[in-house]
Amino acid sequence: MSFTEQLQTVAYELGAKGRGILAADESTSTIAKRLTSINVENTEINRRAYRDLLFRTGGFGKYVSGVILFDETFNQKALGGRTKMIELIERTKSMAGIKVDAGAKPLTNFPGETITEGLDGLGGRLKNYAEQGAKFAKWRGVIDINTNIPSYYSVKANAEALARYAALCQEAGIVPIVEPEVLMDGDHSIERCYEVTEFTLNTVFNALFDAKVMLEGIVLKPNMVISGMKNKNRASREKVAEMTVKCLKSTVPSSVPSIAFLSGGQNDIEATEHLHLMNAGYDMPWNLTFSYGRALQAECLKTWGGKAENVKAAQAVLLHRCRMNYLAARGQWKPEFESQVALNQAA
Repeated sequence: MSFTEQLQTVAYELGAKGRGILAADESTSTIAKRLTSINVENTEINRRAYRDLLFRTGGFGKYVSGVILFDETFNQKALGGRTKMIELIERTKSMAGIKVDAGAKPLTNFPGETITEGLDGLGGRLKNYAEQGAKFAKWRGVIDINTNIPSYYSVKANAEALARYAALCQEAGIVPIVEPEVLMDGDHSIERCYEVTEFTLNTVFNALFDAKVMLEGIVLKPNMVISGMKNKNRASREKVAEMTVKCLKSTVPSSVPSIAFLSGGQNDIEATEHLHLMNAGYDMPWNLTFSYGRALQAECLKTWGGKAENVKAAQAVLLHRCRMNYLAARGQWKPEFESQVALNQAA
């Protein structure tokens, strides 16, 4: 298989046949918030125990094509000290990926806006990750919505950073996950989200074209077109599906093989149903799947609670959420399947 064919194959397989991506790339500070919420101390051994739980879940690979990791986890040994975390993932027939950005920092002269950093030395880091087994990477650009933002400059700057990152990934033989996230934290309408998302995606694809990035070898990880969380009249789930598909069809070239949505603060069921409605109701040229973090992990983390005796129960919860989103990515999810009894009867 040629270099180009390998990139295309990985990009396609990450979203094919209903399988999706688990985002387990929380930084040390972010995972601290998750652990604190269940009264577990943020130590290396606790972080390792939790990730070990995730990646040892039986049947995990049937529903999950890839796992995005933070640097600590990528280089970490699993419990017992003999097996690497990425080896646990590979045993499930999933692929290991790596978050490579250095986070969103304040954008000088543009209050309330950010630019994602991490390009310095990225080529060398990507080469090292590829040699250690990473098949894909992730870089997140953050676009907020408020009265006077986003500005053209912030969208353009983040798009150009995403394009530079994507080009470096492909040069290293790694598939780039391109993640321009329009946040859903405000009180904006779904129409305003559509406007900003459409402009952002158009700007990103212009930058990718300028950087000569091979679109057949990327995965797009966008937000859904959705009302702000603080909006008192949030759009229906059917409207979210309709406007998201409309936006994607007006901006994303059909040469992109896979689109894997971020959940962006949606609750578990909401994120699943939105994905299902798109796949069940619309004909699209891409694999349309999930790349969820909290929407897959939240209930699992709560069930675990930092206790070894809860590991199997937590794994069952994780597997259920992965299966629900796998069905949604195939347009086969039903609300009653959220009851494990009903799901078993239908299987």
